[in-house]
Amino acid sequence: MGWARRRLAVRRTRCGPAADGPVPDLERDRGAASIFVLALGLVLVAAGIAGAAVGAARVGRHQARTAADLGALAGAARAVEGAEVACARAERFAVANGARMRSCRLDGLEIVIDVQIIVTPLPGLVRSASTAARAGPVSIPAG
Repeated sequence: MGWARRRLAVRRTRCGPAADGPVPDLERDRGAASIFVLALGLVLVAAGIAGAAVGAARVGRHQARTAADLGALAGAARAVEGAEVACARAERFAVANGARMRSCRLDGLEIVIDVQIIVTPLPGLVRSASTAARAGPVSIPAG
């Protein structure tokens, strides 16, 4: 009896009244691949969500750095006019870049600002990214 005929014979015996017997190994795994594919899909979706959250956090960090750098440069351009003018200018540039300035300090012609940006990596999850930047004239060490 050939392979195809044996398989057909197995099917015929299971359909009749003697179908209560043991299930052949070929038929026992039916449906396992569907569960495996669903589980794999769930893992891929979870990895995608985690990757998006990490990406959002990195974008927030870069936005905070950019806002701090541009605010410090703008404030340093007005440092000769005093701390109030320089810090107001730095804050205006930081706010224009989506940040909130937490502190500003003028030391001679050098300005140091600290900014914070609110980041939402996942819906319902709110975090903040903060950084500081320093700008001023280039000083060449004596020597």
